[in-house]
Amino acid sequence: MQEEAKIKLGISIGDINGIGCEVALKTFEDSRMLDFCTPIFFASNKTISAQKDALKIDIKYNGAQNASEVIDGKINVVSVWKEIPNLAFGEATKEAGELAIKSLRAATEALKNGDIDVLVTAPINKNNIQSEEFNFPGHTDFLAQELEGESLMFMVTEDLKIGLLTDHVAVKDAPAAINPILIRTKVRTIEKSLQIDFGIRRPKVALLGINPHSGDNGTIGQEDDDILKPVIKEMSDAGHLVFGPYSADSFFGSESYKNFDAILAAYHDQGLIPFKTLSFGKGVNFTAGLNKIRTSPDHGTAYEIAGKGQADHSSFKEAVFTALSIYKKRLEFDELTENVLQKQRARR
Repeated sequence: MQEEAKIKLGISIGDINGIGCEVALKTFEDSRMLDFCTPIFFASNKTISAQKDALKIDIKYNGAQNASEVIDGKINVVSVWKEIPNLAFGEATKEAGELAIKSLRAATEALKNGDIDVLVTAPINKNNIQSEEFNFPGHTDFLAQELEGESLMFMVTEDLKIGLLTDHVAVKDAPAAINPILIRTKVRTIEKSLQIDFGIRRPKVALLGINPHSGDNGTIGQEDDDILKPVIKEMSDAGHLVFGPYSADSFFGSESYKNFDAILAAYHDQGLIPFKTLSFGKGVNFTAGLNKIRTSPDHGTAYEIAGKGQADHSSFKEAVFTALSIYKKRLEFDELTENVLQKQRARR
């Protein structure tokens, strides 16, 4: 019997002066990981060699010109550039930003073409990636343009899942960006992801208030009464299990979040501060709502420890397993819905 093909897992290496390469290489230093997938680094042989030598990470890899030439059972490196980069651990250099984007673009193209099945992105520096050709605040916004669907920044662990109404938006601009259309879109996206990607048939979703104490009936801002509450009622009346708005300051401390399958936060820090407090090192950043799967660890470049061999790769490893799990869940969902359609056609 022919062995089932391994899931091809692409890795964009992020900022070479941060801890991205370190946590990715440490993850696959354990050869047992190759039982689950075929990892493909988008970088260059000399870049990966320099990283593993500097960090004293003992791995062997197969060099390939493109993702269609990779070998199962091995770590693969697709050469995206020829130049030998200058390693300057802990420094935000222009060269590191340019290489991070070259890696991301190549990996995304392979994802779109079906040469890889899932993508895990190592951390980037949001400042040194900026250029005339690349003007996005982060991975999520870039992938939303390149792939199909309605993107949602979704921070996930097995027990806690937090999506964002607004992500990389200045706090002062977040309330104005929240409107009924956005709320409906994000709620539907998070529901669909919970159903397809995590196998939750009837997901319960909680929305956090925009203002302190959800506005205290208009005493501290009108947005919750004027925008959030009417949409929540409308969607609840239509059969969605959507609840709120809840006061964000007590929602997590009281463990109210455990009553829901996911939480939708109004803005970046409102969701990510409690998420990282409760789950740091185990959390995964998943771009939900798109036709392809991308995950990332829940930390940044961590320049302060880059090159010292101290980086914990737990979150990157979780990002790998989450990507693989979601890929399998989507295959199961497609198979189940295809069988349902076939049965419906047979009855006609």
